[in-house]
Amino acid sequence: MPCRSSTVVAALLLAMPRTASAQSAQIVSIYTSTAPKDCRVLHKGNDDGGGTRACKGPGGLAVVISEGDLRETVSAARTVKIAENEPAARSWFGPFSSTTHTIEWRTTDKSKRPFAMIQRWHLADNDDVGKDNRPIEKPMLVVTRLPPGKTCHVAYIDVQANPNANDIARKAADEIARDFVCGTDSLRVIGNSGRAVELARPD
Repeated sequence: MPCRSSTVVAALLLAMPRTASAQSAQIVSIYTSTAPKDCRVLHKGNDDGGGTRACKGPGGLAVVISEGDLRETVSAARTVKIAENEPAARSWFGPFSSTTHTIEWRTTDKSKRPFAMIQRWHLADNDDVGKDNRPIEKPMLVVTRLPPGKTCHVAYIDVQANPNANDIARKAADEIARDFVCGTDSLRVIGNSGRAVELARPD
């Protein structure tokens, strides 16, 4: 029969915290470009611009960016066709809007598909115009959940109202996106609200 000391050691080992390898995997960011030169044209716009382009995302994801009437939508899925029919592909804002040409992806493994993306948007504020009489754009970060499941906006973070907006967006992506149910759960404004969020959510 095992000695008492061996039994005590075994009990202590079982009571110890799990090692780092057994804990949740570290989440990291990777970045891809959505600049026109890095994408392919799906549908050409008219003389005033617009159109749709497809860009490569990590883990085999297809990113679809559409512009119409100076407003953009951004979606992602396993294929272009699926991405074009996701809720994110219909999530546009009332003011004129556009995105930067970089997407930040959150993932636990750079070789696999990410679970969320973060992108900076610019919303035109018609109540705040510059010397050239053009609306001044207000920046906002949008957190979008990714498959498995639907692709949709999860959270908005006002950049000007939150000095640490990037950190807030990453935390929202890591803690909210994977369990968010599109069409059921309510989109959240994280951090301090500001003009960009007011423009995005006029209600």
